[in-house]
Amino acid sequence: MVCDRCKTLLQQEFEKAGITMVSIELGEIVYKEHKDINIDDIEGILKSNGFELVKDTTEMIIENIKIELIKSINTSEKDLSQNMSMYLSKKLNKEYSILSKTFSKAKGMTIEKYYIDLKIEKAKELIQMNELNFSEIAYTLNYKSSSHLASQFKSVTGMSMGEYKKLQQWDRKPLDKIM
Repeated sequence: MVCDRCKTLLQQEFEKAGITMVSIELGEIVYKEHKDINIDDIEGILKSNGFELVKDTTEMIIENIKIELIKSINTSEKDLSQNMSMYLSKKLNKEYSILSKTFSKAKGMTIEKYYIDLKIEKAKELIQMNELNFSEIAYTLNYKSSSHLASQFKSVTGMSMGEYKKLQQWDRKPLDKIM
């Protein structure tokens, strides 16, 4: 879950089912245990609203990687851009080699490629908002230079940032739907 609307929807659905929410964040719901509530009830609510319950250890690792990277994009996390392996290892309490191999094997792309895709989608969002120039967008996304962002943008999208801005028919994906 990324948006507040998703969080509100699930909170309402859980309350309708008599489940007391403690907190709801990106990829994590905490609720008060109750003897009349079982995991199937939780899974049913999630599925009926387009979400899924992650049970598999590998999928949990992948989801946690995705969550940390999405959080970092939305908060302009400086530590990540300087050393992704240390950042993720510290956040997820696992060796980066394990995280990297698990992610690549399951998703068919590296964590780094996924992170670049996230940054490009965020750049698209910032371009659409029309509040920052390209240099400011590059700075916001922790690029060393706007030319580095521009070359990655063109490599991923097939067009320049200026061409994308002129398009006005934007094809952005929500960050949680990448991959």
